[in-house]
Amino acid sequence: MTTLLPSPPTTPATGGGAFAAAATPAAAATRRPVVGSVHSWDLSTGVDGPGTRFVAFLSGCPLTCLYCHNPDTWRMRDGKRTTADEIVAEAGKYRRFIAAAGGGATVSGGEPLLQPVFTGELLHRFKHELGLHTALDTSGFLGVRATDALLRDTDLVLLDIKSWDRAIYRRVTGRPLDPTLDLARRLADLGKEVHVRFVLVPGLTDAPENIAGVAAFAASLGNVSRVDVLPFHKLGEAKWQALGRPFALHDTPSPTPEQVSLARSIFETHGLRAV
Repeated sequence: MTTLLPSPPTTPATGGGAFAAAATPAAAATRRPVVGSVHSWDLSTGVDGPGTRFVAFLSGCPLTCLYCHNPDTWRMRDGKRTTADEIVAEAGKYRRFIAAAGGGATVSGGEPLLQPVFTGELLHRFKHELGLHTALDTSGFLGVRATDALLRDTDLVLLDIKSWDRAIYRRVTGRPLDPTLDLARRLADLGKEVHVRFVLVPGLTDAPENIAGVAAFAASLGNVSRVDVLPFHKLGEAKWQALGRPFALHDTPSPTPEQVSLARSIFETHGLRAV
């Protein structure tokens, strides 16, 4: 990731003075440049949506996932106050390269729906100002904050369904599952393309019946074009230690290739494309 350090520009990327961005929904409503709390930005390939993508990582998350590899994004106050103009200007530097690579722009976190106005502004301007394919990476817990306008500006939703077993879901995240399922059903009603993300944790989320529950639900929606089975890893453990937090999964191994293959096969038996 590349942490944002420069000061915001004195004029927005679109030019024309301090309120040139006011034609976008959020800026028009607030009558001032839209500002959010941003952890970092990066260019990525393959993990944040199709193609090479500009990814804005926002700060703040209501979940406390046991395997989170970015616990430093949990608190919004730890992010850098950043204007949408600054983020769009940064993404614009790579627009031609991203377009040629069949990519786009993704708003991730943390949890971007903790800042729905800022997230909506970014998605709108990525799509309409830069002409990029847009993706929203979310746990779905704050799905009620996603306005219809925000979702219209979202081409793809990367939706984390971390467990089908409610008790395991709450143990993993500290939150209930149902808000995520409610957002998934709403996205299906809207015909919005969804990629489901499922983190495979040995001894926690890897029970075949748990995987089958997620698979059956995803298959029932009719709009899930891909499932990413993500093997648990401990690459973020050092961040937990730096924050003085115990990493509960310290002794948990990463899944074997056979375990990952089995999980993918369960999704595939429900007619889903699993990678």
